[in-house]
Amino acid sequence: MRSRTCLTLADANTIVAAAKAHAAAKKWPVAIVVLDEAGVPLHIERMDGAPLKTVETATLKARTSFQLGRPSADMEEGVKNRISLLGLPDIALLQGALPIKVKGDCVGAVGVSGVMSYEDEEVARAGIAALGLE
Repeated sequence: MRSRTCLTLADANTIVAAAKAHAAAKKWPVAIVVLDEAGVPLHIERMDGAPLKTVETATLKARTSFQLGRPSADMEEGVKNRISLLGLPDIALLQGALPIKVKGDCVGAVGVSGVMSYEDEEVARAGIAALGLE
């Protein structure tokens, strides 16, 4: 049998705290969503000033990254070459989410929305870095 690492709520809290601190330092009001190993939201937080829609967008970005096991930016790049990707349901064609990988397994994802997509990804990266996985 194979065992698999799973995120805990404490892990999700660590990710969100670091991501929030990074966003706050830049004065970026964002929503942050952490998905668990099943692709289910484990922690959702919308900072003061972040538009309501950012929660839904961050969740969709995170699900896209989780399902691909790659940054959601890959879908944004992919659509430039394959217009057929535009018709896929429940797929975010936007940068701003990263998978959380442990020993090659995707154990979750972090999605961020509220500022420019590359800035959203920067916030997600800061959150994941707080876990010290690398």
